[in-house]
Amino acid sequence: MSRTDYQTAVGQLGIIETLAAYDPHIAGTPPLGIHTETSDIDILCHAPDQATFVADIWRAYAQMPGFRLWQWRAKDRPVIATFHAFDWDFELFASPMPVAQQSGWRHFTVERRLLSLGGDGFKRAIQLLRQQGLKTEPAFWSALKQEGDGYLGLLSLEQATDAELCVLLGAAGFGQSRSG
Repeated sequence: MSRTDYQTAVGQLGIIETLAAYDPHIAGTPPLGIHTETSDIDILCHAPDQATFVADIWRAYAQMPGFRLWQWRAKDRPVIATFHAFDWDFELFASPMPVAQQSGWRHFTVERRLLSLGGDGFKRAIQLLRQQGLKTEPAFWSALKQEGDGYLGLLSLEQATDAELCVLLGAAGFGQSRSG
């Protein structure tokens, strides 16, 4: 890709330091090494006081190109902010729920484990599915040759052992010579 790598963009923006009070965690496809030209940098935050988060985000990023800020109506009503900086779109997702409990982080940890266990062939399969337009979770679920909702499916793998994940990967044609 011709744009700056995501770590450089994050560092140049200083966003982790700016969001330090909100336990920021970078998730999504760039840290997994499966991003496409249209991928953004997702930063998950814990914001029990959403009004303070909104004020802080407005103060820090409202002047950025493409800045948008809104709040979901469903569930725990997370706040989302998006903007463009250093050749990347950033998406901040702030929930009153701690990051470790947020679905986005839970998906990310399962995806990271699967990529680690699945090897280069699995990673290439995910990248191909992403380039064909699939979102990340459905791409993983499809590569695993599973039916149904990829978002719920990946969450169902959270408690699986590495050995169990290797069996699933092997059944999908991505066997590794690892012991669990």
